[in-house]
Amino acid sequence: MLILGPDAGWSQYNHSMTETRNRPVTPEARPEDRADHALRPQKLTDLIGQEQVKENLAILIAAARQRGEALDHVLFYGPPGLGKTTLAHVLANEMGVNIKITSGPAIERAGDLAAILTNLRAGDVLFIDEIHRLGRAVEEVLYPAMEDFALDIVIGKGPSARSIRLKLPRFTVIGATTRLALVTAPLRARFGAVYRLDYYDQPAMEAIVRRAAAMLKVETEAEGVTEIARRARGTPRIALRLLRRARDYAQVRGEGRITREMAAQALDLMQVDPLGLDDVDRRVLKAIIEKYGGGPVGLNTIAAAISEEADTIMDVVEPYLLQLGFLDRTPQGRVATKLAYSHLGAAYPEEGDQPRLL
Repeated sequence: MLILGPDAGWSQYNHSMTETRNRPVTPEARPEDRADHALRPQKLTDLIGQEQVKENLAILIAAARQRGEALDHVLFYGPPGLGKTTLAHVLANEMGVNIKITSGPAIERAGDLAAILTNLRAGDVLFIDEIHRLGRAVEEVLYPAMEDFALDIVIGKGPSARSIRLKLPRFTVIGATTRLALVTAPLRARFGAVYRLDYYDQPAMEAIVRRAAAMLKVETEAEGVTEIARRARGTPRIALRLLRRARDYAQVRGEGRITREMAAQALDLMQVDPLGLDDVDRRVLKAIIEKYGGGPVGLNTIAAAISEEADTIMDVVEPYLLQLGFLDRTPQGRVATKLAYSHLGAAYPEEGDQPRLL
C-alpha cells in the first residue's frame, strides 16, 4: 500500500510518479549481459536443455493463449547464469507482449514500483530480477497488484486519511532469484508457477556452444566445442564467456579456428581446469584442506582465509563444488571430500594425520 503525507494530494502523487518514471526502469546492463543478449533464444523451441521446465511453460503459454488471458505469475530460481532472464524474454515473445525489466535493489521506494505498475498495459510482463531483495514496503504494494490487479493508495494520515484503489490491467510478474529461501512466504505464494533451473548436462552445453559459435561466426572443431562445454560447469553464461575468450586466443595465438588444443590452452591460461574449477574454487578447497585439516570449518572462516565474501562462496562457488561431490555441508561446517583431495593431488589423511599436497 502506497502512503502519501497528510498534506498530499493528487498533484504530489503525480509529481512523485513523474519523477520515478524519468528514472530508468532497467538497471544498467553489464558488458557481458549486452554481449549475451544477441545470443539469447527468442522462442521456446530455440531453447536448449531444461526440458521439463520447457514442457511446463509450453502448456502454460498454450492455455493462456486459448483463454485470451495474461500468463500467470512465474517465479524462476536456481544458480546464476542458467537462463532465468532469457526465459522471461522468451515468455514475453511467445505471448507477443512487451516486457519491462527491473531488479529488487533498483526499486527503492513504494512509489518507484507504483510508477512502473501504472505504465503497464494489458498482458505485459514485468520481470523483477533478484526479487528476494525487494524491500518490505515495496512488497506491500506488489501483493494487491499481483493478486487483485489493483494499486492501493492512502492519502494523508489519521482521521483525515482516505484510501484510493486504482485498477491495473491484468499483467504478469516474472521473478528470478538465486536465493529462494530469502523470498518471503507471502510473495512466493502469489506466484502461480514456480520452476527450478538446474545445471545443464554435457550434450546440452555442447549444443549451446555450437549455436553461439555459429552466431558469432567462429570456426570450431567438435573437440574444441567439447573442451569448452566440459569446462563451463554446466552454466550457459560461463560457456559463452569461455567461448569468447577461446575465440580471442585462437585469433591471436592460432589461425582463428578453435581446436581442442587452442581451447585447452586458452582456458588453462584463464586458470580454468578440466572440470571447470577456477582459481577461487581451488583456493576454497585448499583452504579447507591445508589450513583446517579438511574441515569441518565455518563459511565465514573460509571467506576470511581467502579474502572473499561469504555470500560469493555460498552462491557462486559452493553449488558447483557440491554438485561435483568435492564438498559436504555438515552442521559443524564445510568438509572437503576424498574426491577434492584427489583432484588437487593431495594425500587423503588417515585419522589423526594432516593432509599434505603431493
